[in-house]
Amino acid sequence: MSAELIINVTEGEVRVALLENGTLAELFYERDRGLGIVGNIYNGRVVKVLPGMDAAFVDIGLDKAAFLYVADVRSEEDLTPFLADEENVVVDEEFALAEDELDEALPAPHIDDLLQEGQDILVQVSREPMGSKGARVTTYNSLPGRYLVLLPTVDHVGISRKIEDEEERQRLKDLVSAIKPEGMGLIVRTVSEGKEDGALHHDLKFLCKLWENIKQKKEKTKSLNLVYQDLRLVQRIIRDLYSDEIDRLVVDSDDCYHDLKGFIASYFPDLHCEIERYTGIQPIFQAYDIEIEVNKALEEKVWLKSGGYIVIEATEALTAIDVNTGRFVGKKNLEDTILKTNLEAAKEIAFQLRLRNIGGIIIIDFIDMETKNHRERVNVALEEALKRDKAKSNVLKISELGLVEMTRERVRNSISRMLCDPCPYCEGRGIVKSKSTVTYEIVRELKSYGYDSDVKELVVMVNAELADFIYDNEGLSLDNLEYAMRKKITLKKIDHYQWEEYEIVARV
Repeated sequence: MSAELIINVTEGEVRVALLENGTLAELFYERDRGLGIVGNIYNGRVVKVLPGMDAAFVDIGLDKAAFLYVADVRSEEDLTPFLADEENVVVDEEFALAEDELDEALPAPHIDDLLQEGQDILVQVSREPMGSKGARVTTYNSLPGRYLVLLPTVDHVGISRKIEDEEERQRLKDLVSAIKPEGMGLIVRTVSEGKEDGALHHDLKFLCKLWENIKQKKEKTKSLNLVYQDLRLVQRIIRDLYSDEIDRLVVDSDDCYHDLKGFIASYFPDLHCEIERYTGIQPIFQAYDIEIEVNKALEEKVWLKSGGYIVIEATEALTAIDVNTGRFVGKKNLEDTILKTNLEAAKEIAFQLRLRNIGGIIIIDFIDMETKNHRERVNVALEEALKRDKAKSNVLKISELGLVEMTRERVRNSISRMLCDPCPYCEGRGIVKSKSTVTYEIVRELKSYGYDSDVKELVVMVNAELADFIYDNEGLSLDNLEYAMRKKITLKKIDHYQWEEYEIVARV
C-alpha cells in the first residue's frame, strides 16, 4: 500500500493530510490561534479535590481548570495505575506490558490521600479541552522521541504491540533494559523495529536532556506556568508518523521545506526522509483532490459504493451512526442485501471514524440481521477495519437489535469541532421552528396587548419570508384579531431577521 504525506502551509494555519492509496485517510490541523496542548507539561496547582468523584481540578493557567482522575496521580507506593491504564502515555501508540510486571494490585488510594488543595503539581495534558469540558491531565509524564518514549517517573520497559516478531521484541527489550536510566522507564515505539543501539542511544540522550531542562525550568518558574511545549504539528508528524511505509512527503512552503530539512538533520540524522517541494500552480490540496474530501467529511450522510449510505450524528454524550440500504436493492434475497450493505458499511464506518477523528462512545445501528453468522461476520469486518487506526478502540458484539456499542480513544477534537461552530440560526439544535409555529406564537403575544386600552397600533417586525407567509396564510386571522382588539396590526419586514426572530412594538 502506498502512502503520502501532503503538507499545506498558509499564514496562521498548517494542514497535513495522510493519503493511503490516493485516498484521504487522516487529516491534522494546527492554527496559531488555539494551538493544541496535548503533550504539554505544566506546573499546575490543585484548586479543588472531589472525593466523591475521586478526582481533582488543577489550574494550569487556561480558561478552564484541568481534570485529574485518581488513576492518573502518581503514588510513590503504588505504580499500578500506570500499568493498568495505558492511556497515561501521551503518544498515539499501543504498548505491551510484560506479564511479570502486572503484579497483584495494592488497594487503590483515594484522591484525598494523594492531593491537597493549593498543592503545586507537575502535570501533562493527555486530552484536549472539548466543548464545555476542560483538558484532562496526568502526573505520569512521558516524553516521546522518534524511537523511544521516556517515562521519567515510572521504572518500566514496554514494547509496542505492533512489533509482532517475538525475537525482535526480546532483542529490543534486552537492548533498552541495558541503556535505561535508573528509576526511569522506556517504551519502544513501532519504528524501532530493526534499528540498532546507536539510533536508540541518540534518542535516549536527547530525551534525558529534555527532561533535565524541564526539571530545571520547574524549579525556576512559579506555578501555573508552561514548562514544556510539545513539538509543532509538522515536526510531530515526522516524529510520530513518518516511517518506511510513507513513500512521499510533499510540502508547498519554502520555509517549512527548509525547516523540516534542518529538523531532520539535527534530531533524526539516520532518518532517510525524502521531502519534495510542491511547485504546482493549483493549490496543493486541490491538486491532490483533498479539499473536496474535507468538505465531505463535514456532511452527515456518507454514500456507499453499492448505493447504501450511513448517517453520522454527533451528540453531547455519544456519536450515533445509522446504516441504510438506500438505493441498493441487491440481487439474491433480502438477507444477502442486508449482509452486503452492513459489511460495506463496517469498513466505511472505521474509515470515517479515523478520518473525522470521532472519539468517545459510538453507537452503530446496523440493519437488522436474523442470522447469527451474518452478525459475527459484520463484527469481524468492523474489528478488522479498525486495525489500521492508531487510536485505541473497544468494540462489543452486535446485539439482537443490530446495535454495536464501541469506544474510540479521544485525544484531540474531531474535524467538525475543529472546523465548525454551532449554527447561530438554530443555536446548534439542527432544526428551527416552522413558519406556522412562529406565526401562532406572534398571534398569542399580540392577544396579550388586548387589555391595554392605551395601545392603538401593534407593529410586528419579522423576517421578510415569514411576513409573506403570514399574509398568504393568516391574513384573515389578523383582520379578525384587529377587529376584536380594536387595534391596528402592521407587519414590517426586516431582511436581517432570522426565521424565529421577531419583535412587537406597541404604539399609543
